[in-house]
Amino acid sequence: MSRPRIAVLNAAHDPEHNRRNFRRELDADVVEFDVVSQELPETFDFDGCLVTGSRASVYWDEEWIDPTKEWVETAIDRGLPFLGVCWGHQLLADVLGGRVEPMGEYEIGYRTVERTGESPLLAGVDEAFTAFTTHSDAVVDLPPGAEHLAENDYSIHAFRKDRVFGVQFHPEYDMETAESVTKGKDLPDQRIQAVLDGINEENYAAACEAKTLFDNYLEFMRELRTGEPSAAD
Repeated sequence: MSRPRIAVLNAAHDPEHNRRNFRRELDADVVEFDVVSQELPETFDFDGCLVTGSRASVYWDEEWIDPTKEWVETAIDRGLPFLGVCWGHQLLADVLGGRVEPMGEYEIGYRTVERTGESPLLAGVDEAFTAFTTHSDAVVDLPPGAEHLAENDYSIHAFRKDRVFGVQFHPEYDMETAESVTKGKDLPDQRIQAVLDGINEENYAAACEAKTLFDNYLEFMRELRTGEPSAAD
């Protein structure tokens, strides 16, 4: 069987980290679109779509955000399976009728996330797992009919609605990305240093467990392509 073909909507203003990380983690033919530059697919002829993180907020009035939402909404209506990461998680929730708001604080660093429900996306991941987080917005209301899959004391960290999955944390991050992103935050020096101190081999190794979700997402797409019964159904 041919490799799955995935559209990656890269919403980073500096897209290189996303490009490297997702191409490494996705065993698929990846076609990337720089949505910040208003580059969107001209077709929906993909096996799936991934929406990346971003420095933007989904409620900002930037000229590229509404067209991205419109394309995503149409693709969802056509049955394309989606995975959203961080900003992508928030965008998918917003498009599906959920609500995203500023948190009034920042979550950043390796933290514990707890599963709240069963899902094929998180199959093989412990009930409580380590993940790198960096966000100041959160999904505060899930879309109608969505399943709540994971959370911590800051926010909802994963959901599913039909063929759409979102995760607030960053399973794709390597240590280089975690360090670069942390150093770029406008936070007190002491807090920045505390996060940097936590970016080490031990925490990264623990966080690699969550990378399983990429293989799970690909398997979910494979089952849709072949028509085989899915554990999700």
